[in-house]
Amino acid sequence: MSWLPDDFVHPVLVPLPDGGHHLRPIREADTPLDYPAVMGSRERLWTIFGPAWGWPAATMTYEADQADLLRHEKEIAAHQSFNYALFNAAETALLGCVYIDPPERAGADAEISWWVVDELEGSKVEQALDALVPQWIAADWPFEQPRFLGREISWSDWLALPE
Repeated sequence: MSWLPDDFVHPVLVPLPDGGHHLRPIREADTPLDYPAVMGSRERLWTIFGPAWGWPAATMTYEADQADLLRHEKEIAAHQSFNYALFNAAETALLGCVYIDPPERAGADAEISWWVVDELEGSKVEQALDALVPQWIAADWPFEQPRFLGREISWSDWLALPE
């Protein structure tokens, strides 16, 4: 059995309330914007995702990021997991990502995490994203027990949960 209903249609555009930013599924073609966003915030992102995912490695190349985005694009198409990129209105800047994944640990039916680039840390955009994601998941996704990693449970507590 899939983790999502067979007839589920994932959202393709999710506006932030500010009108200047939105989420959409990431694509391989986004690599020119994703790579500098990730590597420009790599040290902070490693403190968040490194212990659990080993990401983003200090040695990650553009080509490795491109391959990763192609994998995400295929997983989205197959409804295996979802990576939504945060963009400005013109999509000239990738400013973060939201991950919606099947659960790796007991006690949830989805695991959701997200980040913004360093320059948006503590900003109104980050605050809007922090408010939006749980509301969006509740409104548009078929989950009964989503788990918000790094938000309602720390990454270290999550890693301690049974698989």
